[in-house]
Amino acid sequence: MDGWRDRIGGRIAVALVTLAALLSVVAGIGGIVTRPTRRLSLVAALPDEVVVLAGFTGAITGFVLLVAAYGLRRGLRAAWIVAVVLLPLTAIQGLVGSTVAGPVLLALSLVALLALALNRRLFATELDLSPTQWASLAALIGSLGYSTAGAFALDDQFNGVSTITDAVYFSVVTASTVGYGDVTPTTSLAKWFAMSALVLNVAAFAIALGVLITPAIEARLTNALGRMTDTDIDLLTDHVIVLGYGELTEPIVDELTAADVEFLVVTPDEPAARMLHEEEGVRVLTADPSDEEPLERAKVASARAVVAATNNDAQDALAILTARQLNPDVTIVAGATGRENVNKLKRAGADTVISPATIGGHLLVSSALGGEDSEAVARQLLDEE
Repeated sequence: MDGWRDRIGGRIAVALVTLAALLSVVAGIGGIVTRPTRRLSLVAALPDEVVVLAGFTGAITGFVLLVAAYGLRRGLRAAWIVAVVLLPLTAIQGLVGSTVAGPVLLALSLVALLALALNRRLFATELDLSPTQWASLAALIGSLGYSTAGAFALDDQFNGVSTITDAVYFSVVTASTVGYGDVTPTTSLAKWFAMSALVLNVAAFAIALGVLITPAIEARLTNALGRMTDTDIDLLTDHVIVLGYGELTEPIVDELTAADVEFLVVTPDEPAARMLHEEEGVRVLTADPSDEEPLERAKVASARAVVAATNNDAQDALAILTARQLNPDVTIVAGATGRENVNKLKRAGADTVISPATIGGHLLVSSALGGEDSEAVARQLLDEE
C-alpha cells in the first residue's frame, strides 16, 4: 500500500512541476509579445523593461523546469533541488510579467513545492556523471569563461563590446558558430584572441554535446529495444534472474512483481524483450543466458536466486551450468518441459526442478478418478477464493 502511495505522490509532484514549467513558458512568451496593460498592484510601479525582462527570464526558467521535471521522473536529487530553487523564482516572474497567469502560476508553484517537500525521499538518486562527462562540462565552462573574460579585457579592440553582457554575447555566438558579425576584432591581438576563442569554444561545445547528450540518446534507444542500461543494472541488489523466455515467463514475472522482488529477465528474443519492457515495465537484458558475459552483467554473483523455465530444456541446462559456474552458492530453480529431463537439469546444477506438465497431469488424473479435489488445490496455488 505504501508503495502505491509513494508512486502516486511522486507522479503528482512531477505533474505539478511540469504544469508550472509549461505555464511559465506560456506566460513568459505572452509577456514578451503582448505587454499587460494592467498589472497587479504589487508590481504596478515597475518599469516596462523589468516586465519584458521577467518575460524573457520566465520563459527560460520554464524550459529549465521542464528539464528538471524529466530528471524528477528519474528520481534525481539534483532535479529536486533545481525545482525547489526555481519554482519560487517562476512564481515571482509570473507575477511581474503577466496579470492573468501570475496568480495561477503562484498558486501552482506553491502546491508543487508542497508536493516536492512531502515526497522528498522519493528523489534520492544521485546524478551519476562519468569523469569524462565532468571533464567535458568543465572544459565547456572554462572555454566560455576564457572567451568572456578576454573579450571584456580587450573591449577597446572590439567593435560592439563595451559591457560584460556584450562579452558573454560574443562567447555564446562564437561557441554556437552563429557569428552575426556585429562584434568584430579591430587589432591583430584581438583577431588572434578571437581565433583562439573560436577554436576552443567550438571544440569544447562539440565534445560536451557528444559526451553529455549521446548517452541519453543511447539510453532511449536501449529502452525502445527493451534492453537495460548499465545504470539500471547497477541498481540491482539481492535480485532474481529469470533465464530465457517461454510460456512460464509471464506467470513467473507476475508472481515476482506481486512479491515486490527485484528481478530481471535475460533472453536473446528481442520481440519478447521489447514486449516485456513496454507492456509490463520489466527489466530485460537482451542476450544469450548461456553466455558468461550477460550473466556477469546481470550480477549473478550477488543474485538472490536464478529461475530457468523456457520451452527448451537443453538451453536451460546450458544456462544453469553457466550460472552455477559463476555463483556456486546461488539458489537455482528450473522448470522441466519433459519429465525425462528432470534429473538432467539437476545434474546441470539446479537445486529444484519442477515439471509443470507432470504436476498438471497428476492433478487431472486425481480429479478424474475421484481423488483429491485438484480444482481446490489449483485455486489454492493461484490464491483464488
